Amino acid sequence: MLDKTYAPQAIEDKHYRQWEEGGYFKPGARPDAKPFTIVIPPPNVTGSLHMGHALNNTLQDVLCRYKRMAGYDVLWQPGMDHAGIATQMVVERKLAERGEPDRRQMGREKFIERIWDWKAESGGAILNQLRRLGASCDWSRERFTMDDGLSEAVRHVFVELHRQGLIYKDQRLVNWDPALETAISDLEVQQTEQDGSLWSIRYPIEGAEGAYLTVATTRPETMLGDSGVAVHPEDERHRHLIGKHCILPLVGRRLPIVADEYADPEQGTGAVKMTPAHDFNDFEVGRRHDLEMINILTVDAKINENAPEAYRSLDRFEARKRILADLEAEGLLAGEEKIRHSVPYGDRGGVPIEPYLTEQWYVDAKTLAKEAIASVEQGRTKFVPENWTKTYYEWMYNIQPWCISRQLWWGHRIPAWCGPDGHIFVEMTEEAAQAAADAHYGKSVELTQDEDVLDTWFSSALWPFSTLGWPEETPTLARHYPTDVLVTGFDIIFFWVARMMMMGDHFMKEEPFHTVYVHALVRDEKGQKMSKSKGNVIDPLDLMEKFGADSVRFTLTALAAAGRDIKLSEDRVEGYRNFMTKLWNAARFCEMNECALDPSFDPAKAEQTVNRWILGELGRTRDAVTAALDAYRFNDAAGAVYQFLWHTFCDWYLEFAKPLFSGADEAAKAETRATAAFVLERTLRLMHPVAPFITAELWEFLKGADGAKGDPLILAAWPEEGAEALADADAAREMEWVVRLISAVRSVRAEMNVPAGAKVALAAVDMRAEAKGWLSRHEALIARLARIEAIDHAAEPPKGAAQLVLDEATLAIPLADVIDLSAERARLEKEIAKAEGEIAKIEKKLSNEGFLAKAPEAVVAENKERLADEQAQRDKLARALDRLAQAG
Repeated sequence: MLDKTYAPQAIEDKHYRQWEEGGYFKPGARPDAKPFTIVIPPPNVTGSLHMGHALNNTLQDVLCRYKRMAGYDVLWQPGMDHAGIATQMVVERKLAERGEPDRRQMGREKFIERIWDWKAESGGAILNQLRRLGASCDWSRERFTMDDGLSEAVRHVFVELHRQGLIYKDQRLVNWDPALETAISDLEVQQTEQDGSLWSIRYPIEGAEGAYLTVATTRPETMLGDSGVAVHPEDERHRHLIGKHCILPLVGRRLPIVADEYADPEQGTGAVKMTPAHDFNDFEVGRRHDLEMINILTVDAKINENAPEAYRSLDRFEARKRILADLEAEGLLAGEEKIRHSVPYGDRGGVPIEPYLTEQWYVDAKTLAKEAIASVEQGRTKFVPENWTKTYYEWMYNIQPWCISRQLWWGHRIPAWCGPDGHIFVEMTEEAAQAAADAHYGKSVELTQDEDVLDTWFSSALWPFSTLGWPEETPTLARHYPTDVLVTGFDIIFFWVARMMMMGDHFMKEEPFHTVYVHALVRDEKGQKMSKSKGNVIDPLDLMEKFGADSVRFTLTALAAAGRDIKLSEDRVEGYRNFMTKLWNAARFCEMNECALDPSFDPAKAEQTVNRWILGELGRTRDAVTAALDAYRFNDAAGAVYQFLWHTFCDWYLEFAKPLFSGADEAAKAETRATAAFVLERTLRLMHPVAPFITAELWEFLKGADGAKGDPLILAAWPEEGAEALADADAAREMEWVVRLISAVRSVRAEMNVPAGAKVALAAVDMRAEAKGWLSRHEALIARLARIEAIDHAAEPPKGAAQLVLDEATLAIPLADVIDLSAERARLEKEIAKAEGEIAKIEKKLSNEGFLAKAPEAVVAENKERLADEQAQRDKLARALDRLAQAG
């Protein structure tokens, strides 16, 4: 017997344990079935489940459970990323908290041992949190980007690409984090709006006494590394200066004046100082004009020996103050303008990053991108929603060399060894490098391995095939590569998706997946991005504890409309928890009315109109959910099953079935019990991918003896019977007419403020014969559900009656004896006036250009929503007033 109330905590652990122990997440049980494979975007080993993870993994699990039920041999490949910077910082912080030696005092080998110890003790908590969410990954295949197999794959790829000339060393600008003393990726750079200054500086023109070119900068300290000044070739003000020189203030260096279209004549004076070693745009101009690359910063952002002695060893911001003072003293500071501008910060180091000229390892991404672009252009891989294809192309067509080296200790150490004369040997192992060096030099020499490690994204780029056993030709790789779908956020399309495409095409000669589903951001209820500083972070673990995993999953799925960010609030999750309770109560109602699965029940032979109708609705819902999941319209799939279960099945069918359950017709009773059980059982199948726990529990109840009869729901087949097999057009027309009639009468009652307990009369005018038959056949049902005491057919509507139209018929409800018409008219007029006042107030606000310019986007959207709500309410009240006028 089912418990009276739905308690998710009591069932979730039990079912997840059964699934894991039963091996139901593992592929291989269906060797003849078509494989379906998803690789999990590997969460950081340091990570904890946030709403983005919850959404991403819910959608993956929905697909995996659906495909498993649809007969596929499903592998959802799990694993974690070693998260180079994040993990190194966590362990360094732990050492500091305990007062232990720092990593440099400890040494590289010991420090890496400590990281592995930390991983064994504390890392990977997120994987258990994914279990709590219900993720049906094959945990027996869990991989880690630093495990032995994946490390071998990384070395193999590095060595091969180096041999092919696609990995090389070069001096280029990188995003440099002075706090962490390493290069970082663009994804790890956060643009921060802050107040600052734009300083104008006079650069004397060589040989022209009293003549200057004025340049502007927000970073005056970088002028110490200037090696040129650029002007636009068409700028009449400066054309005569092209080929001449300026003298760099405070340094005395001669700076060539070059013509380059990068200089914008419309901006400032049209002259731009060139610091090729500390600005990405200047670097490109510098390369075009062979300007000197002068790095004036140390790794920790102090001024180095390439600057005048007066500034050496100063912190960059201290040097800025000193330089400005010195320029002022020499009369070369032309002005200062206070501005609001964007400053790039390292997301981990927490300090402004510096464009920094340094020698690093690079991948020739432009060459690798060609095949990855063709894969999408030729339709072998598609993006859903399709608009992300444009973003992918924009990035790929303009791709730059990929900096893959990082100045960290935790990560895949670069398999490159340096000989005594600087010659580099790239090999799979130290032994192979030594052998190559001995052959090269003709004697045994000492080698030094490169200190750097690889960018985390390098190993992540191999994830779809390295996790399946590559470079070994494993059976798993042969069966499950290429994978099917990648579910990911838009922010890593370039950093991860594009690089997986490049590596998959290059090493596997085939795209890693045929579909990339890009989900939206989860924001707070006002549409704001969640952040700790705003205090608006919603913790999925808290929500699961409060409302259950199924409620959280269903909420995220129902809100996952393609291309639209999710506005999440606790109230929404509570609403879907109520939906779970509705399902639970529906099962209890079926149990109390002895609805049990009947092996001999044949839906095609149902005789009762109401049963034929609900079976047809079930078929239509099955088709809608299937089509939606096949098209990655997750919200439509959740919406279809929600609408069917709550409204069609619970609100209507079970109410229609009550007289049959309690009636004397035993055949009708037995058929209705079997139909209700059949529909409930099929609905559990349709809901299972989204709400696996509650459906598994109710499946056991329906199957009897703790689910001993047959397979668990996770292995049950997806319903095959759709609308074509189950729909009955005549039954559908008849019962939908009954539903519309009852709904229309209820709507009028609500609009007219008729007391809930009051019964009303109903007069039908000009009703066609078929509808009269339906009315006669379901009169008792209609009377009970619409609170009608008498139903008559009339030639014309009686006086004092509110009227409504149902198809060709007019339905009249006499109200004079039920409500005070004049008092109701006054109430409606007052409510309409109130709504009009609110509408005017909001419209005035939304027509105010100042408000629209200053108000946050979420506030404007909220006002537009309120306006739409008030207008709808006013229109509803106006309709009620019109009906009241008809009633006299």
